[in-house]
Amino acid sequence: MLKWMRLKNLALVDKADMEFGPGFNVITGETGAGKSVIMGGVGLLLGGRADKSAIRIGTDRCEVSGEFFVGGGSASRVKAILDEAGIEPDPAGNLLVRRVITASSSRNFVNESPVTLQILHRIGEVLVDIHGASENHQLLKNQNQLEMLDRFGRLDAELAEVRAVWGELAKLRQEKKSFAESMPSAEETARFRRDAAEIEKAAPVSGEDEELEARHTVAAHSKSIIEVALTAANALSECEDSLADRVGQVRRMLGDLEKFDPDHAEQFIHAIEEISAQVMSLSNDLTDHASEVDIDEGEFMAMEERLRVLQTMKRRYGPTLDDVLAHLAFLQSKIEAYDNSEVIRENFGKREKELLSRLTAACARLSAARKKAGKALAKQIGNELKKLGFKRSDFEVVVMDAAPGADGADRIEFMFTANPGVPLMPLREVASSGELSRVMLAAKTVLAEADSIPILIFDEIDANIGGETASRVGQEIAALAENKQILCISHLPQVACNASVHFMVSKESAADVTTTHIRRLDKASRINEISRMLGGGEIAHEHAEAMLK
Repeated sequence: MLKWMRLKNLALVDKADMEFGPGFNVITGETGAGKSVIMGGVGLLLGGRADKSAIRIGTDRCEVSGEFFVGGGSASRVKAILDEAGIEPDPAGNLLVRRVITASSSRNFVNESPVTLQILHRIGEVLVDIHGASENHQLLKNQNQLEMLDRFGRLDAELAEVRAVWGELAKLRQEKKSFAESMPSAEETARFRRDAAEIEKAAPVSGEDEELEARHTVAAHSKSIIEVALTAANALSECEDSLADRVGQVRRMLGDLEKFDPDHAEQFIHAIEEISAQVMSLSNDLTDHASEVDIDEGEFMAMEERLRVLQTMKRRYGPTLDDVLAHLAFLQSKIEAYDNSEVIRENFGKREKELLSRLTAACARLSAARKKAGKALAKQIGNELKKLGFKRSDFEVVVMDAAPGADGADRIEFMFTANPGVPLMPLREVASSGELSRVMLAAKTVLAEADSIPILIFDEIDANIGGETASRVGQEIAALAENKQILCISHLPQVACNASVHFMVSKESAADVTTTHIRRLDKASRINEISRMLGGGEIAHEHAEAMLK
């Protein structure tokens, strides 16, 4: 339930504090007094969008805050939302929501932690159902009627089954469409085969071109490489006064040092012997390399031919050799698809036939459940309508066949007649605004047991009715409030007198400034307000006293 709400600088409200009760809370006041501001405040708490028009003229920001108590089945759903947002739930079940709105921004908080509007909206969907007279037309839409029936019948499992199969079927059909659009023609496939054969004949290997180009560069300069390598090897170890000879001279000198300074001579001799070994090793490596790069003309020509083939592949299908290989894979997939197209089409057909069979069965189960639930819903709404003054009305829920889709294979029509002897007609064709309000209230009353939403808000749902009917509407709202918290804006005394908590909205102007005031009424003030709603005067006052006994 909504425990309290505080408004500051919202529209015409300077400051207002409202403490709500757990049952039927009514809000009354003269037309234009600002009753809608309260609904606007609740809407903001539930994630409604706001702009600078919500800010009281002469101020730079408005603030709306409220505290909910979250219990019952709603507690786990709200906790899941809070957990997702990283907010620690209050152990006592309290949920504090606050909005601060300026001309350029909106800051939103839950339990003093910043949140997005989406989080507030999701919490609102769990806690509150708002219905106004302007929304009665929603009841006339077949899709809304269908959703209402499914909620009443608790057909989530049957509907989920249909949607799962429909999703599979939609995915398969998209795959089928994509396959058909990507299927090459016979001419294209012939070209693909030629290109694939050319690449396969060349048989390129990833990285082959880079390795071959390096080898080709060496081979192309083999004479120079051999000359340099052999000259260097000769200078190291073969020629007169070679580096090896000079190192040998140093070794002999150190041998003489060994006679006089054996401790140091040993390490020096070891070092010069390592240098000597490295010199000879390098000389041998250079000689070996010279022999390796010495290739014959035939091998060189084969290398150049292979490079030419690879360059041709890269120019036609590249620019890189990996691109050539990727293109080959693409060509092979297209060729395979073309060669196996009949088999693939047959498989698509088999899978589609299977899914259509599953969809038909799932839709049949859902339809059967809807027809059963429709009879129960019609009976219960009919009973509620009788309580609301339609003593001899008739109401039916007709389930008709429709093309299969995500919502099944049904179309729903609410049928209604207010008078005996008048045939049932679609609700949208026969119901007046007053009748529609009562049908909606009857539906809300019936659905209250199916819905886990703990708070219902009625914004002038009693529009266009009066007299005894208004009294019955008030009694039904009061009965509904036994299990739900109700916030109701009303202009009818017959409705207001049934509330357990009564707020009055008034407006005053002073010094070109208009201010809306909201106050909770005590017994005496409530009698005065009901009397005003009855037309005023001594008789109205006495009548108000009687209504509130």
